[in-house]
Amino acid sequence: MTNREKYKKAFSAVYPSDEFSWEVEKMKKIRKQHIYKTMAASIVGCIVFMGSVTAAYAMDVGGIQRTIQLWIQGDCTNATIEFNGDGSYEIEYTDNEGNTGHRAGGGIAIEADGSERPVSEEEIMEELTMPEVEYKEDGSVWVYWFDQKVDITDKFEDGVCYVKLVKGEETLYMTVKYKDGYAVHPNKYASPDKW
Repeated sequence: MTNREKYKKAFSAVYPSDEFSWEVEKMKKIRKQHIYKTMAASIVGCIVFMGSVTAAYAMDVGGIQRTIQLWIQGDCTNATIEFNGDGSYEIEYTDNEGNTGHRAGGGIAIEADGSERPVSEEEIMEELTMPEVEYKEDGSVWVYWFDQKVDITDKFEDGVCYVKLVKGEETLYMTVKYKDGYAVHPNKYASPDKW
């Protein structure tokens, strides 16, 4: 008789208690849960890795691009805007005559403590919805805000013009200095000697 057969014969009369069987079953469940958790963690890790590779690729390309509708000279235009992540942006659009146009800009914001930070995408989009002034070759001066086109050529007095723009419930008060900038405020006209 071999050792193996001797052990079998010696322990054949010994039965595990119910408590021991329960512990074995519990360990099997824990092991299955561990395997499932490991698989889930591996899948999540792969997804995070692929997402970071995609984000890194997008950053290498130059930023995040979006297609937006933008009002350019009173006309609603589809445009592609690219936020570069450093507070700057670039826009490419096709105007109503079929010409491709480009715009770019950006900047920094100064916090209350004096520190600087790049402007956010929300701040850029807010700036893009502000009125704009155009000085045409024929000498006329136009203000554009959404679908509004206002000729302000004859409204200048001493090089300053005040324009009230209304769109629904929103009102903007605009002060324009001839070829020297403009200011927009929601409650009152800005004083031209402030800039």
